[in-house]
Amino acid sequence: MTLVDVYLDRLGLPRPDRPDAAALRRLHAEHLECVPFENLSIALGEAISLAPDVLAEKVLGRGRGGFCYELNGLFAHLLSALDYNVTLLAARVHTGDRYGPPLDHLALRVGCIDGSDWLADVGLGAHSRYPLRLDFGVDQADPDGVFRVEEGIGGDVTVGKHGVVQYRLEMHPRELADFAAMCWYHQHSPTSQFTRNSICSRLTRDGRVSMREDTLLVTTGGDKQETKLADNAAILAAYREHFGIELDRAPRIETR
Repeated sequence: MTLVDVYLDRLGLPRPDRPDAAALRRLHAEHLECVPFENLSIALGEAISLAPDVLAEKVLGRGRGGFCYELNGLFAHLLSALDYNVTLLAARVHTGDRYGPPLDHLALRVGCIDGSDWLADVGLGAHSRYPLRLDFGVDQADPDGVFRVEEGIGGDVTVGKHGVVQYRLEMHPRELADFAAMCWYHQHSPTSQFTRNSICSRLTRDGRVSMREDTLLVTTGGDKQETKLADNAAILAAYREHFGIELDRAPRIETR
C-alpha cells in the first residue's frame, strides 16, 4: 500500500475521484475525527521531527496524532498527492490580548480543480469542522461556529470565530522546514502552552472528547461530562478507548 492508501484507510475514506471542494470537506472533517490533536510526545519525552517519513510513521504507523506542524504538515502531503494545489502558510495565534510569535502555527491554503480557494486547518484543536472559503468579509456558518476571514494589515489575513480573532495568517508560501525552530520552541520553552499540560483531543460526530493530564472530558451536544481518572491504568485505558492510542506509560508534563 502507498502512503496515500494507508492515510485514506485511517480516515475511512476512498480515494477521491477528483480534487474538488466536496472531497476536501470530507477529508478535513474525517481527519479531525480520526487523528487527534495532541502533544503527548512532549509529555513522553519523545523528539518531534517534521521529516515526512517520520511524520507518516508516527501518525499512520503508530496511530498517533500531533500538533499543528505535524498534522497540517502531513495533511499537506496527502492533499498534494491527491492533486490539490497546497500552500503552507505561517500564522500567529491570538491568545487573549496579543498574538503569539511568528510561525507559531501552520495552516494550509488549498486550491481545488474548480478554481475555488480554501483555508484548511486540522491542527488547531477546536476550530472549524470544514475548510473555510478564502472569501473576505463573509460570515461562514460551520457546525462548530460562525467564522469570518478578513483582509488585514500588510497583506495578512485574520480568521475569526464568533467575532473573536483566532489567528493572523501570512499569505506568502512557506516550506515545512521554515517551522523547525518554532517546533523546537514549542517542545522546550516554558512559555509554550505545550510544555504546561498534556492534551489529546479529537472531534466526534456530536461533540468532542479530550484528555488533559488525568482528566477525561466528553462533550455531547451541549452536555459536558468530566471524569477524574483514578490511576495510570485508567488513563492508559482512556487513551486506548477514545483515541485508539496505545501507550506503555501515562503522559505527564513535569512542572518547570
